[in-house]
Amino acid sequence: MSSVRKIVRAVNLESKRIEKNFGISIPQLLTLKYLNESPEYRSTMRNLREVLSLNASTVTGIISRLESKGYIARLPDPKDKRSTPIILTSKGSSLVKTTNESLHERISKNLEATSDQEYQNILGSFETIINFLNIEDLDAAPIITGPADISE
Repeated sequence: MSSVRKIVRAVNLESKRIEKNFGISIPQLLTLKYLNESPEYRSTMRNLREVLSLNASTVTGIISRLESKGYIARLPDPKDKRSTPIILTSKGSSLVKTTNESLHERISKNLEATSDQEYQNILGSFETIINFLNIEDLDAAPIITGPADISE
C-alpha cells in the first residue's frame, strides 16, 4: 500500500503544482501540449477524446475552460459545417513553452525506453491493482501512455 500511496501522492502533487503555476489542470495541459505538437496546431473534438481517453462531456468541459482563458479557439471549418476544429492560440502556445516536463511526460519517456515485455508487465500490474480496488469503470485523465500511443 505504501507504493500505491506514493504514486497517488506524486500525482496529487503534480496536479497541485500545475494548477498553482499555470492555473490549469493536468488534462488541460495535456490538451494544450497535444495541440502544440499537432499539424497546424489543431485537432478535432473526437481526436482529443481519443488522445485523452475521456468521455465527450469531460472533453467539452476542458475545451470550454481553455477557450474561456484564451488558450484555444474553436473556428468553424468552411469546408465542413459539421466540424469545428480546435486550434491552439498564441497565448496557449506561450503557456506550453513555459511549462517544464510533466510527470505524464516523464513516465511516457521512461515507458518508451522499456521493452515490450517490461511494458506488458507494468500494464498487468496496474490492471491487477485496478481490479483489487474495483475501479475498472472510473473515468480518469491519462497519466500513463505506453509505446505506440497505447492508452490504457
